[in-house]
Amino acid sequence: MGYFRNSFIVTFVGLGLGAFLGWEVDQTLVTALSTMFIVGVLAILEVSLSFDNAVVNATVLKEMDTIWRHRFLTWGIAIAVFGMRIIFPLIIVAIIARIDPWSALVMAATDPDRYSRVLTSAHITVAAFGGAFLAMVGLKHFFNQEKDVHWIAFIERPLTRLGRISAVELGLVMLLLYVVSRWLGGAEQTEFLIAGIFGLVTYIAVDGVSALLNVESAVAGGAVRSGAASFLYLEVLDASFSFDGVIGAFALSNNLFIIAIGLGIGAMFVRSLTIMLVEKETLASYRYLEHGAFYAIIALAVMMFLNAVMHIPEVVTGLIGSGFIVWAFYDSIRYNRREGAA
Repeated sequence: MGYFRNSFIVTFVGLGLGAFLGWEVDQTLVTALSTMFIVGVLAILEVSLSFDNAVVNATVLKEMDTIWRHRFLTWGIAIAVFGMRIIFPLIIVAIIARIDPWSALVMAATDPDRYSRVLTSAHITVAAFGGAFLAMVGLKHFFNQEKDVHWIAFIERPLTRLGRISAVELGLVMLLLYVVSRWLGGAEQTEFLIAGIFGLVTYIAVDGVSALLNVESAVAGGAVRSGAASFLYLEVLDASFSFDGVIGAFALSNNLFIIAIGLGIGAMFVRSLTIMLVEKETLASYRYLEHGAFYAIIALAVMMFLNAVMHIPEVVTGLIGSGFIVWAFYDSIRYNRREGAA
C-alpha cells in the first residue's frame, strides 16, 4: 500500500475540495455530500478507463533510464492532470466557439451548461482522432514480427505473420475509419475522416520522432534522447486515453473543476499503479498482463469509433478494458502454477 500513500492523500484532499464546491452552491450538507460522491465516482471511472494505460506505461517505462522515468512520473502527472483534464478541453471549446481560452474558462465557470454542450459537440472529432491513434498503438503490438509470446495464440500468431506486410496496421485502421464513416452523413462524415487522418498522422509523427531519437541515442552511446522519445510517446498516449474520460465525465457533472478534481484523483492512482508495476517488475512476473492491456487498448479504440455513431456508456468501456486485464492476470497465474509444478 506504500505505493498508493500519496494517491490516498490526494483523494482525501480532492473529496474535501469537492464537498467545499458543493457547499458553495447552496450551503446545504446534501449538496456537499452529493458533489463529494460525484468526485469519487469520477475517480473510479478514470481508474477503470485507464487501468490498461498504466500497464502500457509500465511497459515503456521499464526500458527508460532513471532520470527520464522520474521526469515522466513527476512532470507527466502534472501534464496529465492539468494539461489534458483542464487545459485541453478549454482549448477545444475555444476553437469550436471561436473564443480565446480565457473566455472559455469564464464560460466553464459561469455557464457550465453551455460549456458542456460545446465540448460534447466535439465527440465525433475526439472519437476519430483518439480511436485512430489507439488502434495504431494496439495493432502495432500484435503485428510485431519479433513478438514470440502469445496469449490468445490462434489470434496472435496469424497477426504476427501478417506483420511482415509493410504498414498493414495503417491500412487496417484506414479501412476501419472508412467503414465507420459510412454510418455518418454529410459534414459529420468529413469531420470524422479528417480527424481520423490526423490521428494516424500524429501516431506516425510520434513513432518517427521516437525512432529518430533512439537512433541518435545509439550513435551517441547514451539513453537521454531515447528517454525523451519515450516521454513524448507516453504523453500522446495518455492524451488519447484521457479523451474518452473527459467527454464521458460530463454525464455526471458539467462543472469543469469538479471533473478536474475527480479525474485528477484517478490519474494519481494510475500513476501509483504504474510505479508499482515497474518497481516490482510485475510485467515480468505475469507474462500475459501486457497482452491484456493491448487487447484493452484495441477495445477502447473500437468503442471510441462506435461512439461516433451511437452512445456507449463509459462504464461498459471500462468494464471491457478491465475484463481483459483481469483475464490476462488470471491466465498468467495459471501459467506460473503450471511452470512451478513442472
